[in-house]
Amino acid sequence: MNAALQALSNCPPLTQFFLDCGGLARTDKKPAICKSYLKLMTELWHKSRPGSVVPTTLFQGIKTVNPTFRGYSQQDAQEFLRCLMDLLHEELKEQVMEVEEDPQTITTEETMEEDKSQSDVDFQSCESCSSSDKAENENGSRTFSEDNNETTMLIQDDENNSEMSKDWQKEKMCNKINKVNSEGELDKDRDSLSEAVDLNNQETVKVQIHSRASEYITDVHLNDLSTSQILPSNEGVNPRLSASPPKSGNLWPGLASTHKKAQSASSPKRKKQHKKYRSVISDIFDGTIISSVQCLTCDRVSVTLETFQDLSLPIPGKEDLAKLHSSSHPTSIVKAGSCGEAYAPQGWIAFFMEYVKRFVVSCVPSWFWGPIVTLQDCLAAFFARDELKGDNMYSCEKCKKLRNGVKFCKVQKFPEILCIHLKRFRHELMFSTKISTHVSFPLEGLDLQPFLAKDSPAQIVTYDLLSVICHHGTASSGHYIAYCRNNLNNLWYEFDDQSVTEVSESTVQNAEAYVLFYRKSSEEAQKERRRISNLLNIMEPSLLQFYISRQWLNKFKTFAEPGPISNNDFLCIHGGVPPRKAGYIEDLVLMLPQNIWDNLYSRYGGGPAVNHLYICHTCQIEAEKIEKRRKTELEIFIRLNRAFQEEDSPATFYCISMQWFREWESFVKGKDGDPPGPIDNTKIAVTKCGSVILRQGADSGQISEETWNFLQSIYGGGPEVIFRPPVVHVDPDILQSEEKIEVETRSL
Repeated sequence: MNAALQALSNCPPLTQFFLDCGGLARTDKKPAICKSYLKLMTELWHKSRPGSVVPTTLFQGIKTVNPTFRGYSQQDAQEFLRCLMDLLHEELKEQVMEVEEDPQTITTEETMEEDKSQSDVDFQSCESCSSSDKAENENGSRTFSEDNNETTMLIQDDENNSEMSKDWQKEKMCNKINKVNSEGELDKDRDSLSEAVDLNNQETVKVQIHSRASEYITDVHLNDLSTSQILPSNEGVNPRLSASPPKSGNLWPGLASTHKKAQSASSPKRKKQHKKYRSVISDIFDGTIISSVQCLTCDRVSVTLETFQDLSLPIPGKEDLAKLHSSSHPTSIVKAGSCGEAYAPQGWIAFFMEYVKRFVVSCVPSWFWGPIVTLQDCLAAFFARDELKGDNMYSCEKCKKLRNGVKFCKVQKFPEILCIHLKRFRHELMFSTKISTHVSFPLEGLDLQPFLAKDSPAQIVTYDLLSVICHHGTASSGHYIAYCRNNLNNLWYEFDDQSVTEVSESTVQNAEAYVLFYRKSSEEAQKERRRISNLLNIMEPSLLQFYISRQWLNKFKTFAEPGPISNNDFLCIHGGVPPRKAGYIEDLVLMLPQNIWDNLYSRYGGGPAVNHLYICHTCQIEAEKIEKRRKTELEIFIRLNRAFQEEDSPATFYCISMQWFREWESFVKGKDGDPPGPIDNTKIAVTKCGSVILRQGADSGQISEETWNFLQSIYGGGPEVIFRPPVVHVDPDILQSEEKIEVETRSL
């Protein structure tokens, strides 16, 4: 646990999110792991942090969710990482809406299967390039308060490695917040980044809301966009949150040509909307792999997009290495396809150096030297061609038969932080053996270009090492330590259970790597941050102020590729502030002077541009309607169910899927913003002799006929699964005999 937490703590994009956007760590789910992790990060990076930190709350919370980590037996550090990241994603995820355009025609030679984004799936490694569905929505509620007076964070940008403190001061509140009751309100869906909508024909009732600002010391670098000089020197300027948008008309003359115009909410090209979820975890660790399978009979190539959060790489043996580095080893599909090569030495010099290295190794006994395995070899083995034959034949949709085939994987999108897991354990029957082969890995400049799909839009594929978790001991008794690069001074430290020690780079490179964290490297991003920092120092007068997402600013400060500006995390699909977010809007936005906004917008695009914050009147009305619906459905169900419970011996029970019922219960209790779909009893029903009966052991509940009719009239669906208790027939002679005995007993 210590090694995993230390490695994750030294991932600047994630840690900076919790330090700068801590107000977003809100959830109503238990055990609120995100709040415990926020507390831990605050303690670890506090200016006056203690010598040691005991994350008891986080530990207890994870044990509550995952029984595997109860007790004191040794567990796998990688499994702990996956569990923690999965919990953080589930608690911090937000729903966004993606608009699906008209599908493009795909040739019969290639078929594209839509992937389910990580926002929808459980966190897992890409061992078999697969994803599992998970789409649970949530509404957050804020219960954790932060003290910016006390919290001086120590994490800085990559290029600023000098020791430098940041003084945080909390601005006095000039206006009181008019809180908006957010309990049970509808969690509005949001469209893609480029969408804005018409803001006409709504009333204007203004409500003031405060903003947070604090001062900090600026260097020539951009230390912290979230805290001071982004605000102009004008006194008394605060974000204003009104109950409706500004009146239509020539609102911002001169801005139409430079900023994205509002678009109509309905577009003729749109076909349908489907749910997608994102979180800071998915933003940082999500990557996409293109998996191509070719039928060797008909040459049909099927292509699938799959999401991964970490790459689980095999450690190749001597024979595998020989195949990987053999010039005759096939590295592409038999005919032209979309995946291309899996591994290839680059140029004659690289080929010659590789040849010399292999020759030297071959002259030394393997028991003395052992095979030289690099991280590049492990990646090449993972992305190498996989032959599908024998018991692993490919089911070709075109041939309608099992056929021999070949499978290739390439990366369409590399994540901001790449987590690599080396398979050091071989499981055979009931035993596990450890692979102790040393795998060499670079501290800087890991080139992933050979594994990138040819049609990938990715630009940055060079990574630097952040941290490495090492495994010591055997397969049955594990002890883990972590080596992490400190982002402040660029020095390496060893984190053992009870000690932290500075170490040399050679010590890190000689470590027996088990889990590695690599971060995208971009000199261009660092230059851009320095340029914006210099503009902040100018502080020219600004007539307009622009609101920008705190989350996107965190990406700008810590990501190599922050992507387009995304202000939709504090806006609804109508362009206003959702009522449920109005109470903590200051945690979501910051104000920028016009010159800073213009520079960021011209460089990254996105948006939309926001000068005025208002509570969305449309969302408010819809929220009130949905709350009324929740209350009505819940009251009627309670009344009908109470009457059902008072019946002595009901002749008929209607069975309902508990999976669907739990979704409905979450909706009427305000835990889920969206109502469930039609009743789905298909998993609890089975048809026998033309009749639909309850499947044995099915996850079902029993309700009355009136309750079924009530729910079915609203949601539809089915099928009806009726259960009738057997009626016991008693012999009349036996009844008379029992009555006679009872009478005689009373007379005595």
